[in-house]
Amino acid sequence: MRKLRLILINLVGVYSLCSCRSSTSLQTVAQVDINRYAGKWYEIGAYPQWFEKGCSNVTATYTVKEKYVEVLNACIKNDKPKSIKGKAFVVKNSGNAKLKVQFFFPFKGNYWIIDLADDYSWAVVSDPKRKTLWILSRTPQMDESVYTSITGSLTKNGFDLSKLKKTDQSLNMK
Repeated sequence: MRKLRLILINLVGVYSLCSCRSSTSLQTVAQVDINRYAGKWYEIGAYPQWFEKGCSNVTATYTVKEKYVEVLNACIKNDKPKSIKGKAFVVKNSGNAKLKVQFFFPFKGNYWIIDLADDYSWAVVSDPKRKTLWILSRTPQMDESVYTSITGSLTKNGFDLSKLKKTDQSLNMK
């Protein structure tokens, strides 16, 4: 377990260093109401990440605190619930659309909200280099026409949809 934790810390550090370079080509939404954004989100689709390998029924729950947003990522892995807590810090002058997420001190990764439904029923999150991608929904299932519309926008924004994988949410639908 200790060896795994050291590997995770090193990998998060490498990821954070790689994703720190800014890019003007990927835009975020103009404004996010953090209190409306808070709550439970279901991962509908994502670029596979090493830290989610073998996970299904992935969720993220955001809780607004005084100086940060608490992040609770959870999934089912090997038929067992797994979770990790972190903190997200809003980037100044970003309209709350850019955050720095930290699961292991001192490493932080970019969390950019690049698309968001007017009613906050779904969101799309990435990073400036398009290395990560998450399609999130307030429900474990998303209408196919909404998903198709989102993926169409992602294609126009230069995302490689061949890397996008739908997330199994079958246990959350019971």
